[in-house]
Amino acid sequence: MNWDDFAGWSKHIADWGAQYHKTLRDRPVRAQTKPGEVAAQLPDAPPSQPEDMGDILRDFEDIVMPGMTHWQHPRFFAYFPANAAPPSMLAEQLVNTVAAQCMLWQTSPAATEVEGRMVDWMRQALGLADGFTGVIQDSASSATLSAVLTMRERATGYTGNREGLTGKGALRIYCSDQVHSSIDRACWVAGIGQANLVKIEGQGPRFAMDADALDATIRADVAAGHTPAGVIAITGGTGVGACDDLGAVAQVAKAYDLYTHLDAAWAGSAMICPEYREIFWKGVDAYDSIVFNPHKWLGAQFDCTIQFLRDATPQLNTLKIEPEYLKTSGDAVTNYSEWTIPLGRRFRALKLWFLIRSYGLEALQTRIRNHVAWAEELCDAIRAMDGFEITTDPILSLFSFRCPGDDAMQQHLVDAINDDGRIYLTQGVFAGRKIIRVQVGQFDTTRDDVMAVATVVQEVWEAIT
Repeated sequence: MNWDDFAGWSKHIADWGAQYHKTLRDRPVRAQTKPGEVAAQLPDAPPSQPEDMGDILRDFEDIVMPGMTHWQHPRFFAYFPANAAPPSMLAEQLVNTVAAQCMLWQTSPAATEVEGRMVDWMRQALGLADGFTGVIQDSASSATLSAVLTMRERATGYTGNREGLTGKGALRIYCSDQVHSSIDRACWVAGIGQANLVKIEGQGPRFAMDADALDATIRADVAAGHTPAGVIAITGGTGVGACDDLGAVAQVAKAYDLYTHLDAAWAGSAMICPEYREIFWKGVDAYDSIVFNPHKWLGAQFDCTIQFLRDATPQLNTLKIEPEYLKTSGDAVTNYSEWTIPLGRRFRALKLWFLIRSYGLEALQTRIRNHVAWAEELCDAIRAMDGFEITTDPILSLFSFRCPGDDAMQQHLVDAINDDGRIYLTQGVFAGRKIIRVQVGQFDTTRDDVMAVATVVQEVWEAIT
């Protein structure tokens, strides 16, 4: 393909993309294909000769698109969103075209310096204290793993990387029982082990980790000869939106000189609204590491995660490795590859720059406030349905419910709703029972889209009973 052809096909794909987003409501939200259907339409062997791009794009439409779940659909209420606001998508086109590997300052100075400024813009937007720095990672899982590795190294006097963990004893990490599974996986990968991830039961209206129970557990571990390494708190847990009392948890951690990490992957975006900080963000400045995903609720194209660091030194001491071929001569610069596990880095900051400048914080705040208000209104509508139960009230824009019947009936209803295609919901488990989750956060959703959930749930329920 020559560059004139590239320009022509790029225009074709841009036009297709605009039409795709304008007509998303006409498509079922979740893919309606069965396992193996897409693979059955693909040749067993690669082509030996070039094929026409027109044919390739027709096959994309005919084979790939029917097997795609539409995460940008305005009636996507499953999981958490992976939004893609148009300015963010344009930035990604530029990043893909320039195709720079931004591992060091010298491999793309602008990428490094824009990243530093975007992290600070978001620090200000979320109301974090002066002095926090940070880095853009691919996902919250990577940021959490970075924090857990830092906990491990700090607790072993930064000897784990050099010597391994043999003879280091049981390193213990503490968290709520409402944490995301990425915390479990980080402990696996870091060599700490599942048995040493100690989960404290969530309590109260926001299912918060009990600070007194945390303190008692740490004291018992110290008495047993274990080595406490760190505490992980949450603001907006994946299951039902659980939020810890950040100040109380941090105070316990500080008493034992433990490194602290806050997982605010979803709910962190809402902290651009000052009124939510009063409820969910008090005490945040005490945390050593904080992660939130602009690619969820804020509208940045996936993938884009910011990890804020109160002091970057412990994480640099954990992850920095500098062979001769990566050294930078001359003036002191920031090399963000030393702050993260991967060496290779995309120019993720550009989409934040485009997004924030294109909308401004006020428009982004309005979207989030609308989503919270509409979720509360929808919750009330489902609460009024005969026999339905609200199992967890809205925390920001997330709540859960049950229909009449046992756990099998909950799954039956979820499956029937998703097969219907008009909306997309997911199931979960809370307090030992299966629940149905609703999370409002798709970038272009409207009040009508949100309230359609009640209509679809009622109609599908009547059809299956």
